[in-house]
Amino acid sequence: MNKGMVFGGRAACFLPIILVLCLTRNSNILPVAEAIWLTIPSSGTKCVSEEIQSNVVVLGDYYVIDENNPDHIPTISARVTSPFGNNLHHNENATHGQFAFTTSESGNYLACFWKDGSHQKDSELTLGVDWKTGIAAKDWESVAKKEKIEGVELVLRRLQGIVETIRGNLIYLRDREADMREVSEATNARVAWFSIMSLGVCIVVSVLQIWYLKRYFVKKKLV
Repeated sequence: MNKGMVFGGRAACFLPIILVLCLTRNSNILPVAEAIWLTIPSSGTKCVSEEIQSNVVVLGDYYVIDENNPDHIPTISARVTSPFGNNLHHNENATHGQFAFTTSESGNYLACFWKDGSHQKDSELTLGVDWKTGIAAKDWESVAKKEKIEGVELVLRRLQGIVETIRGNLIYLRDREADMREVSEATNARVAWFSIMSLGVCIVVSVLQIWYLKRYFVKKKLV
């Protein structure tokens, strides 16, 4: 047997192990949620949105940062709504808050923030929003303690969750693409029928015009 083939086969066997060890040493390779920094104007509303499919856990944490005046941090109001406009979270006169829910329908979930009326004349402020969905919202420390797993096994469980999330997103995108294709085909069919009807109406009107003009000319003895 060729030595190169044997070495290649052994390298392929050890490659997954090396990958797992690298992931355990460097957790930054795994996807993590990062905070979003928003600048809230003195008047008006600042919103963030994300398209999320149904049956997905969403966790959010927001907090006001005012480095110039940390002792008197202005308050804000927050509202989170579903794609159908249902209120999922509402908070007023707060410097920080949290929200958690499980999505019931697919679409864009909107989170809006604005300054309270008593602070609208103040300068704009900075707001940190930590938005987690799906696998990023799962508490892996609690899972590890509950199931008594650690190390490589825990990393494999996280990778399994990530793969399942990616698979779910691909299925969701495939279904959305199928729905959009059906809508596009139905629209094209309606446009085709409308074009045929418009052409038929034009032909009928043209025939009627010719018949009327011919009758008129004959009646006036012009032809």
